[in-house]
Amino acid sequence: MTQIFDESGKVHPVTILSAGPLTVTQLKTAQVDGYNAVQVGFGQKKEKNITAPLQGHLKGVHARFIKEFRMDDTSAFKVGDKIDLSGFAVGDTIEVSAISKGKGYQSVIKRHGFEGQPRSHGQKHSENAPGSISGGLRNMVPKGMRMAGRMGADRVTVKNLKVLGVDQEHNQLLIGGAVPGRRGTLVEVRG
Repeated sequence: MTQIFDESGKVHPVTILSAGPLTVTQLKTAQVDGYNAVQVGFGQKKEKNITAPLQGHLKGVHARFIKEFRMDDTSAFKVGDKIDLSGFAVGDTIEVSAISKGKGYQSVIKRHGFEGQPRSHGQKHSENAPGSISGGLRNMVPKGMRMAGRMGADRVTVKNLKVLGVDQEHNQLLIGGAVPGRRGTLVEVRG
């Protein structure tokens, strides 16, 4: 992330995405595959690190990531086409999806926003304890009880983000605000 200034001098937080050209690697049709989709490859990977069957499928494209997008009509594309940032303009509203940062095993206070317990009345090491998890005559934990556990590493979609800049020369997209994930995460941008 960084910040940019507009013409009036206002500062805007932006996330810079490397949106290099996507290469169409396969077209799926309803007659053959049961649905219409465009499969695209993104990034660069060494040829020695790609399996032989995948090399045959990609036909010379050394893509690091392969993703498929369903659409009604795929006739506008053909295998080998390059998709660049020409579909985006400054001011467009987009939505972004990615896998969020993994935070590991967390307590109920960080994971669910519980208050915790006071330090008074003889409490010594139980500020992070969740408290009671069932009561009465029940002899089981109720379904859906919020407890400590792994947090993050979920698919997150952020809607209504604005495109604040498009750099065709360097294949970069400047998006206002934060997007989920760490550096290097594959991000899906939909206009």
